[in-house]
Amino acid sequence: MQKTIIEQTESFVYEQLKSDVSGHDWYHINRVRKLALHIAREEKKGNEFIIEMAALLHDIPDDKLNDDMEAGWNKLDDWLKMTGVDLNTVKEIKEIISTISYSAGEVNLTSVEAEIVQDADRLDALGAIGIARTFAYGGKKGQPMYDPSLTVREEMTKQEYRMGKSSSVHHFYEKLLRLQDLLNTDTAKNIASERHEYMVRFLEEFYKEWDVRL
Repeated sequence: MQKTIIEQTESFVYEQLKSDVSGHDWYHINRVRKLALHIAREEKKGNEFIIEMAALLHDIPDDKLNDDMEAGWNKLDDWLKMTGVDLNTVKEIKEIISTISYSAGEVNLTSVEAEIVQDADRLDALGAIGIARTFAYGGKKGQPMYDPSLTVREEMTKQEYRMGKSSSVHHFYEKLLRLQDLLNTDTAKNIASERHEYMVRFLEEFYKEWDVRL
């Protein structure tokens, strides 16, 4: 039964996000799912069905990808009702999805499953993939690749984080380079170390080329 629900959910999420060009497409979802299951198995913690479902569905209600927040959550609710998943499991899945995003701020996660899915989602914002997704999202929003006249925003509300003036390079300092210190599991921290260093090296090379230091 659970295998069938997972397969149906895969198809649903694929159809919803297959055309996304902001870095939140099906391939992002699938990487997060694989990372989350890897972390769960390495840590020997968590309910894998809940982890996999939350990973697959975590971007479905995202207000970036819907007309508004209410429309996104209605879409998620409608799908979960169709699957026939029991109410307690639905509650756990929704709790994970509502608390793991970076824009939600510092939220006390209520389960090991939430910690694992959050770590997986944050790992996909690091390294080479994280770099590519950053510039894809910045381009989709119409942000400049880099604007040296801008300053790094330190403290932001969710609205400021989403709508304030920034650049793709500034996003590294406003989010990506902070993620390594915000991870929950040892497995994720080990993976993040190499990816973090790759981004640091990228920025060094970026500034060298930006300034035409030959």
